[in-house]
Amino acid sequence: MEITIDKIENIREAARQFVNNMGTGNVFAFYGKMGAGKTTFIKAVCEELGVKDVITSPTFAIVNEYRTEPDGRPIYHFDFYRIKKLDEVYDMGYEDYFYSGALCLIEWPELIEPLLPEDATRVTIAEQPDGSRTVETND
Repeated sequence: MEITIDKIENIREAARQFVNNMGTGNVFAFYGKMGAGKTTFIKAVCEELGVKDVITSPTFAIVNEYRTEPDGRPIYHFDFYRIKKLDEVYDMGYEDYFYSGALCLIEWPELIEPLLPEDATRVTIAEQPDGSRTVETND
């Protein structure tokens, strides 16, 4: 799947298209350079799924938990940017999240690549020369 976000005002439509094509997977690893729009896109995806909470990057907390409304399904949003060694991820009990069946949205997954489930969907967000963004999955 490839989605183009030509301007920020269209991010919700792109997120809706993404959500409609997520399939049955629950772990989504978002790759992209700093400033590519990973957090902004994840925020739009969460909003499309019914999250009413304030959605921010969990840079310092490593993981934020959101709940969809009205059904209360959990969504876990990870940011591994500050991880220095895999032991930190083991200590936080990553398996409890990744294998819970809940939706997991991961920023900076390249820092924990060996721990990603085999069936994780890899999503690349890239800024184009014209300022637009492309969102592409490995499916």
